[in-house]
Amino acid sequence: MPTITPYLWFDTQAEEAAEFYVSVFDDAKILDISRYGEGGPVPAGTALTVTFQIGDQRFSALNGGPAFSFTEAVSFLVDAPTQPEIDELWNKLTADGGAPSQCGWLKDKFGLSWQIVPPILGQLLSDPDPARAGRVMQAMLQMTKLDIAQLQAAADAG
Repeated sequence: MPTITPYLWFDTQAEEAAEFYVSVFDDAKILDISRYGEGGPVPAGTALTVTFQIGDQRFSALNGGPAFSFTEAVSFLVDAPTQPEIDELWNKLTADGGAPSQCGWLKDKFGLSWQIVPPILGQLLSDPDPARAGRVMQAMLQMTKLDIAQLQAAADAG
């Protein structure tokens, strides 16, 4: 079976970004760093690619110059089952220039989009009672960082 590895294009921050991501997630580590040699487009020794891992998922980060930037069209969904996990990840990923968005979405300081979502959200939104699911949807649409207690309260408000 083929392996799919997200490949992230940075201007010059690939190594800094990888170090940041492995500091955010407990089960993360840098696996490899390849560096530009003499005669490259940047000073020798600058990271060319950085391979890192979060959980079982590998990522590659490239210092490719300012040709491309991240958009919300691609984001990483993180299952965070408890409110303390949501709060911790949210705070770490929005620190130092990150920005909250809506419905559990945020951008980190590098412009990469993340969704920090409790698995119960999917269960509540797919409730067989359409009124209950609708109340959860309306509550979620009012949130930036998701709040499990408020989502559950909306579901149970009927």
